[in-house]
Amino acid sequence: MRLAKLVATAVLAFTAATGAAGAKEWKTVRIGTEGAYPPFNSVTAAGEIVGFDIDIAKAMCEKMKVECTFVAQDWDGIIPGLLAGKYDAIVASMSITEERKKKVAFTNKYYNTPPSWIAPKDSKITSWDAAGLKGKIIGTQSSTIHANYLDGEIKPGGAEIKLYATQDEANADLAAGRLDAVEADKMTLLDWLKKPEGSCCEWKADIDGKKYVKYFGEGAGIAIRKEDQDLVDMFNKAIEETVKDGTYAKINEKYFPFSIY
Repeated sequence: MRLAKLVATAVLAFTAATGAAGAKEWKTVRIGTEGAYPPFNSVTAAGEIVGFDIDIAKAMCEKMKVECTFVAQDWDGIIPGLLAGKYDAIVASMSITEERKKKVAFTNKYYNTPPSWIAPKDSKITSWDAAGLKGKIIGTQSSTIHANYLDGEIKPGGAEIKLYATQDEANADLAAGRLDAVEADKMTLLDWLKKPEGSCCEWKADIDGKKYVKYFGEGAGIAIRKEDQDLVDMFNKAIEETVKDGTYAKINEKYFPFSIY
């Protein structure tokens, strides 16, 4: 009996020691973002990364009492960069989808906005579905939930889908008359429409994200390596705290006229 107690004590001690050794002490968190998705994230002429994603991330880092640094990464390589250890978390308006969950862990959502259509003001399109867009040229950013939606729901109806490295490139082709419409996140599109280059076009319709949840997911979350569940928990707590104490609302008001949470 005594021997059994000694063995049990030794096992507990070993488990505690190995658990403590395996846990990370997060003092610095490196955050990856795209830097080409205004107003959520973009890079200024001076090379500073700015936007809603950045301000929210900084607020969460303050709650977690960690120092955060930011890395700009092209969208196509943003998850591979996380898995390769280039940064510890992705705060880049990434939608939480089942496909992405196979590769990374996600926090709870930190915002959720609808996907939308924009087109020239004089567009004759009246039906924003596969039938109404037959024969039209539609653009969006590649490797996104929007590209998946267009490929799965709109292309089969006979539309031509053009994909771009950044959303700004798709918007520029719309303004140049090379596209009939663009589909993307509503807030990003509305931000572009307010600019001089967006004066050609207007918002046309929202898409029912709940109906097409398999494409659009559960909102935007923070992507983290699966083995770093402690960091997921830290961010989830920080998201909750920023919402409860009004920090989130202050940052939200800086960018948007209504809550996107």
